[in-house]
Amino acid sequence: MLGFLVSLIVAIVIGLIGGAIGGHGAPGSMIIGFIGAWIGHGLFGTWGPDIAGFAIFPAIIGAAILVFILNLIFRGRMGSQA
Repeated sequence: MLGFLVSLIVAIVIGLIGGAIGGHGAPGSMIIGFIGAWIGHGLFGTWGPDIAGFAIFPAIIGAAILVFILNLIFRGRMGSQA
């Protein structure tokens, strides 16, 4: 149970850092942290420090990429409704 809580906290922090780098404070930072870690692991591997099963640097980069892509998608969707 404690490991799960640590994973959630690390995912939230990764999502917040990725959101700050990607240009948006992500309200779903935990989800973005988990998905960003998955994307970062797939693109960059598992180099760097590992905390609670997350390779920190690839996870942050993956979260920043995800936030950037989501910003592009939702910005385009909001602009087309105006």
